[in-house]
Amino acid sequence: MDIASLLGIISGVGLILLGIFQLTPNFMIFASLPSLLIVAGGSFAATLLSFSFQQVFGLVRSSLAVFKKNEVKMAQQLEDIVELAPKARKSMQELENALSKVNNPFLRDGLQMVIEGYPLSEIRVIMETRIENRSFREQADANVLRTMGKYSPAFGMIGTLIGLVVMLFGMSEIAGGGEDPMSVLGKGMGAALITTFYGTILANLIFNPMAVKFENRIDQQNILQTMLIEGVLLLQARKHPIIVREKLNSFLRPREWKTPE
Repeated sequence: MDIASLLGIISGVGLILLGIFQLTPNFMIFASLPSLLIVAGGSFAATLLSFSFQQVFGLVRSSLAVFKKNEVKMAQQLEDIVELAPKARKSMQELENALSKVNNPFLRDGLQMVIEGYPLSEIRVIMETRIENRSFREQADANVLRTMGKYSPAFGMIGTLIGLVVMLFGMSEIAGGGEDPMSVLGKGMGAALITTFYGTILANLIFNPMAVKFENRIDQQNILQTMLIEGVLLLQARKHPIIVREKLNSFLRPREWKTPE
């Protein structure tokens, strides 16, 4: 479980509810099923027009993935590559024998190409193409969430306009019945603005932050796999473990740099 994502949702909702409570203890004035249907339904329909059926209905899977813990252990991957360097310098047979202990499938595929004698340029092109295509696929999930975040405030405004139209047409009928028009205006305006409230909350607390989380994870994975490509090429060149370590340290923060023990 990703504690940051869970804490973000809980703290965001909690602080909004606390702010509302400071103004009024009557939370029910913010509950409106028609407003929710306009915002959620309209945003979903517009997103369905923008993406394929499979991409939109993959939104549930994508949303749940935000709450899964995603650790990118670059330092550990660096150590794994450094440990393979002496074997690669000794022989390809030694490297092949150690291949079964490599857990990262991307690194394992790269090492397999080295063992099979692929040229350096071909290994780089193949592995970089895999990074590019993976990023493209994962970015599609983030794009669906970002699109939902873009449309939610717009449909919140549409709901507000609908509420205003209904309110203004109803005021003339109610005024003729002897009720206070200002009282009716206040209630109607509040109800109309709830849809804008819903749209803004969904966009800025749910959809857009989730999209940013997805994109951040994509970037982290890209950096990791770029480091693995460099490591594979260094092993193919049979570089000394110290040189491998120092070159790959450039992918880490200075405080995380690994030094020979």
